[in-house]
Amino acid sequence: MNLPIIPGFFLKKEEEMIKRRLDFNGGKYENAATTSSCGSKEEEVKWEMRPGGMLVQQRSENFGAPPPKLRIRVAYGALRYEIAAHSLATFGELKKLLTAETGLQPGEQRIIFRGKERENGEYLDICGVKDRSKVILIEDPESIERRFIEMRRNAKIQTVHRLINDVSEEVDKLAKQVSAIEKSIAIGNKVAELQITTLTEMLMRQAVKLDSISTEGDACALKDFQGKRVQKCVETLDHVLKVSSARAKPVIVTTKWETFDPLCNTTTTNWQLFD
Repeated sequence: MNLPIIPGFFLKKEEEMIKRRLDFNGGKYENAATTSSCGSKEEEVKWEMRPGGMLVQQRSENFGAPPPKLRIRVAYGALRYEIAAHSLATFGELKKLLTAETGLQPGEQRIIFRGKERENGEYLDICGVKDRSKVILIEDPESIERRFIEMRRNAKIQTVHRLINDVSEEVDKLAKQVSAIEKSIAIGNKVAELQITTLTEMLMRQAVKLDSISTEGDACALKDFQGKRVQKCVETLDHVLKVSSARAKPVIVTTKWETFDPLCNTTTTNWQLFD
């Protein structure tokens, strides 16, 4: 009795034989029907090494569906944030998103997930981050130390600027008095010497204050400028004092001599001779 020939039966048997042969030789199995319809053309598969050392198929941006977005809960001290990020993003990209919320630069951040600090190149999905997952954000200790040093330096600079500004305000007041004295002398008025010396002493006190201020950077220029102002005012007062002394009238001392008339009656003395 002749059995009917079923083409699909023989095709299935052929596929199983090819699969066994390829598995034995360590090769790939490929559907025979697909191979014959595509002209035995293999699609090239690209691989990439993940940060954890796992070899996986390289991701492609040509996929039709975009990567899902994750809502990640972030705990930063007593503060709480919720950041939206792609599942294919890295922890380094997450730090950039956190910069806008916390003010910390990416280099100042450390992210802890599942009890382990994560590196910038690690992917969220590979590390097991899912929607509504919680991560802990802490500030880098070295960054805290650098910020503290910077705060102390800024406080010192502000103190120096405040001291110089105080001297500048006093010099402004004294400079107005010096200008008034200079104008008064110019129009011929007399100025007391005590007033000039007192004003000079007050200016020298401000010069001593400037010398006691330790400066660096831009503050040095401000200090030098105020020092030149004090020096100019003192030189002006010295000139005013010389002009005022030159205008003072000299005191002339004269001696009056009294003359006496000669005596009209002359007296003669008679001398007696004795033997």
